[in-house]
Amino acid sequence: MSNVKTFRPAKKRIEVTVGESVRIVRELQELSQGRLAALTGIPQTTLSAIENGWVNLGVERAKVLAKALNCHPAVLVFPGWEIELGSAA
Repeated sequence: MSNVKTFRPAKKRIEVTVGESVRIVRELQELSQGRLAALTGIPQTTLSAIENGWVNLGVERAKVLAKALNCHPAVLVFPGWEIELGSAA
């Protein structure tokens, strides 16, 4: 028997924007904006604008970036998404 009585989800500590999620995942992969630009064909200036919130990511760019970053596009597009426990998608 476990000493854990009930499950309590972790508290959210910070809000992450779409641009910040792109930057975080990129940095975790140890990629520069220039290298990511070369992998995706998205100009480095556009990547910078996305990360700074000056340009919307958009679905098509999210797909291209997610493929290069080896993650699901939803990780980039919906960084703060939460689901209720017990619900199914």
